[in-house]
Amino acid sequence: MRFCDAFEIPLLTLVDVPGFLPGTAQEYGGVIKHGAKLLFAYGEATVPKVTVITRKAYGGAYDVMASKHLRGDFNYAWPTAEIAVMGAKGATEIIHRADLGDAEKIAQHTKDYEDRFANPFVAAEKGFIDEVIMPQSTRRRVCRAFASLRGKSQQNPWKKHDNIPL
Repeated sequence: MRFCDAFEIPLLTLVDVPGFLPGTAQEYGGVIKHGAKLLFAYGEATVPKVTVITRKAYGGAYDVMASKHLRGDFNYAWPTAEIAVMGAKGATEIIHRADLGDAEKIAQHTKDYEDRFANPFVAAEKGFIDEVIMPQSTRRRVCRAFASLRGKSQQNPWKKHDNIPL
Protein backbone atom coordinates (compact mmCIF):
# COMPACT_ATOMS: atom_id res chain seq x y z
CA MET A 1 0.00 0.00 0.00
CA ARG A 2 2.76 2.41 0.83
CA PHE A 3 4.50 1.55 -2.47
CA CYS A 4 1.29 2.17 -4.42
CA ASP A 5 0.68 5.43 -2.60
CA ALA A 6 4.24 6.59 -3.27
CA PHE A 7 3.83 6.06 -7.04
CA GLU A 8 0.16 7.15 -7.35
CA ILE A 9 -1.16 3.64 -8.07
CA PRO A 10 -4.85 3.26 -7.05
CA LEU A 11 -5.77 0.61 -4.47
CA LEU A 12 -8.38 -2.09 -5.00
CA THR A 13 -9.14 -4.07 -1.85
CA LEU A 14 -11.09 -7.34 -1.99
CA VAL A 15 -12.31 -8.12 1.52
CA ASP A 16 -12.97 -11.55 2.99
CA VAL A 17 -11.71 -11.32 6.54
CA PRO A 18 -13.06 -13.16 9.60
CA GLY A 19 -11.59 -10.57 11.95
CA PHE A 20 -8.61 -10.55 14.24
CA LEU A 21 -8.58 -13.80 16.19
CA PRO A 22 -8.30 -13.39 19.95
CA GLY A 23 -5.60 -15.20 21.84
CA THR A 24 -2.05 -15.05 23.03
CA ALA A 25 -0.69 -16.95 20.02
CA GLN A 26 -1.77 -14.12 17.71
CA GLU A 27 -0.47 -11.51 20.12
CA TYR A 28 2.93 -13.18 20.32
CA GLY A 29 2.89 -13.47 16.52
CA GLY A 30 2.57 -9.70 16.25
CA VAL A 31 -1.02 -9.31 15.02
CA ILE A 32 -1.36 -5.99 16.86
CA LYS A 33 1.91 -4.64 15.46
CA HIS A 34 1.17 -5.75 11.90
CA GLY A 35 -2.46 -4.65 12.13
CA ALA A 36 -1.29 -1.20 13.23
CA LYS A 37 0.98 -0.98 10.18
CA LEU A 38 -1.91 -1.94 7.90
CA LEU A 39 -4.18 0.61 9.57
CA PHE A 40 -1.52 3.31 9.24
CA ALA A 41 -0.86 2.55 5.57
CA TYR A 42 -4.53 2.70 4.58
CA GLY A 43 -5.15 5.81 6.66
CA GLU A 44 -2.17 7.64 5.19
CA ALA A 45 -2.81 6.70 1.53
CA THR A 46 -4.07 9.53 -0.66
CA VAL A 47 -4.57 7.50 -3.87
CA PRO A 48 -8.03 6.34 -5.00
CA LYS A 49 -9.27 3.47 -2.82
CA VAL A 50 -12.04 1.11 -3.95
CA THR A 51 -13.19 -1.77 -1.77
CA VAL A 52 -15.31 -4.81 -2.64
CA ILE A 53 -16.55 -6.98 0.22
CA THR A 54 -17.06 -10.47 -1.16
CA ARG A 55 -17.85 -12.52 1.93
CA LYS A 56 -16.93 -11.92 5.57
CA ALA A 57 -16.05 -8.50 6.96
CA TYR A 58 -15.88 -8.68 10.73
CA GLY A 59 -14.75 -6.27 13.40
CA GLY A 60 -11.55 -4.30 13.44
CA ALA A 61 -10.01 -6.33 10.62
CA TYR A 62 -12.74 -5.04 8.29
CA ASP A 63 -12.29 -1.47 9.50
CA VAL A 64 -8.59 -1.34 8.61
CA MET A 65 -9.14 -2.60 5.04
CA ALA A 66 -10.08 0.65 3.26
CA SER A 67 -13.53 0.89 4.83
CA LYS A 68 -15.50 4.13 4.82
CA HIS A 69 -14.22 4.65 8.36
CA LEU A 70 -10.71 4.91 6.90
CA ARG A 71 -11.48 7.24 3.97
CA GLY A 72 -12.24 4.57 1.38
CA ASP A 73 -13.61 6.32 -1.71
CA PHE A 74 -16.01 3.64 -2.97
CA ASN A 75 -17.11 0.63 -0.95
CA TYR A 76 -19.19 -2.09 -2.58
CA ALA A 77 -20.47 -5.39 -1.23
CA TRP A 78 -21.83 -8.52 -2.84
CA PRO A 79 -25.24 -9.73 -1.61
CA THR A 80 -23.47 -12.68 0.06
CA ALA A 81 -21.34 -10.37 2.23
CA GLU A 82 -21.55 -10.50 6.01
CA ILE A 83 -20.65 -7.19 7.64
CA ALA A 84 -20.80 -7.17 11.43
CA VAL A 85 -18.80 -6.77 14.60
CA MET A 86 -18.30 -10.53 14.80
CA GLY A 87 -19.66 -13.78 13.40
CA ALA A 88 -23.25 -14.71 14.13
CA LYS A 89 -22.37 -17.90 16.03
CA GLY A 90 -19.92 -16.20 18.39
CA ALA A 91 -22.16 -13.21 18.96
CA THR A 92 -25.16 -15.42 19.68
CA GLU A 93 -23.22 -17.50 22.18
CA ILE A 94 -22.26 -14.31 24.05
CA ILE A 95 -25.60 -12.51 23.89
CA HIS A 96 -27.75 -15.56 24.63
CA ARG A 97 -25.45 -17.56 26.88
CA ALA A 98 -28.41 -18.57 29.04
CA ASP A 99 -29.74 -20.60 26.11
CA LEU A 100 -26.48 -22.43 25.34
CA GLY A 101 -27.94 -25.77 26.41
CA ASP A 102 -30.81 -25.52 23.91
CA ALA A 103 -29.45 -26.05 20.38
CA GLU A 104 -32.76 -25.15 18.77
CA LYS A 105 -32.94 -21.75 20.50
CA ILE A 106 -29.32 -20.99 19.69
CA ALA A 107 -29.95 -21.83 16.02
CA GLN A 108 -32.94 -19.47 15.97
CA HIS A 109 -30.97 -16.70 17.68
CA THR A 110 -28.13 -17.19 15.18
CA LYS A 111 -30.57 -16.91 12.26
CA ASP A 112 -32.11 -13.77 13.78
CA TYR A 113 -28.65 -12.21 14.22
CA GLU A 114 -27.71 -12.97 10.60
CA ASP A 115 -30.95 -11.47 9.31
CA ARG A 116 -30.77 -8.40 11.51
CA PHE A 117 -27.07 -7.51 11.54
CA ALA A 118 -24.76 -9.64 9.37
CA ASN A 119 -25.83 -8.60 5.89
CA PRO A 120 -24.73 -5.88 3.48
CA PHE A 121 -28.12 -4.18 3.30
CA VAL A 122 -27.96 -3.05 6.92
CA ALA A 123 -24.43 -1.71 6.33
CA ALA A 124 -25.60 0.11 3.19
CA GLU A 125 -28.50 1.62 5.11
CA LYS A 126 -26.06 3.00 7.69
CA GLY A 127 -23.72 4.38 5.00
CA PHE A 128 -20.83 1.97 5.63
CA ILE A 129 -20.94 0.81 2.01
CA ASP A 130 -22.05 2.70 -1.07
CA GLU A 131 -23.92 -0.05 -2.85
CA VAL A 132 -24.70 -3.76 -2.88
CA ILE A 133 -23.67 -5.03 -6.32
CA MET A 134 -24.01 -8.34 -8.10
CA PRO A 135 -20.75 -10.30 -8.52
CA GLN A 136 -20.99 -10.30 -12.32
CA SER A 137 -21.05 -6.46 -12.38
CA THR A 138 -17.99 -6.07 -10.16
CA ARG A 139 -15.49 -5.34 -12.93
CA ARG A 140 -17.72 -2.71 -14.53
CA ARG A 141 -18.43 -0.99 -11.19
CA VAL A 142 -14.77 -0.97 -10.14
CA CYS A 143 -13.69 0.46 -13.52
CA ARG A 144 -16.36 3.14 -13.29
CA ALA A 145 -15.29 4.03 -9.74
CA PHE A 146 -11.63 4.37 -10.70
CA ALA A 147 -12.58 6.44 -13.76
CA SER A 148 -14.54 8.86 -11.56
CA LEU A 149 -11.55 9.11 -9.19
CA ARG A 150 -9.02 9.82 -11.96
CA GLY A 151 -8.53 13.43 -10.91
CA LYS A 152 -8.58 12.78 -7.17
CA SER A 153 -6.28 15.10 -5.31
CA GLN A 154 -6.07 14.65 -1.58
CA GLN A 155 -3.44 16.11 0.67
CA ASN A 156 -2.68 15.09 4.20
CA PRO A 157 -1.74 17.86 6.64
CA TRP A 158 1.89 18.90 6.32
CA LYS A 159 4.34 17.28 8.68
CA LYS A 160 8.04 16.71 8.56
CA HIS A 161 7.63 12.91 8.32
CA ASP A 162 5.30 10.16 9.42
CA ASN A 163 5.77 8.07 12.50
CA ILE A 164 4.80 4.58 11.33
CA PRO A 165 4.20 2.03 14.09
CA LEU A 166 7.18 -0.29 14.37
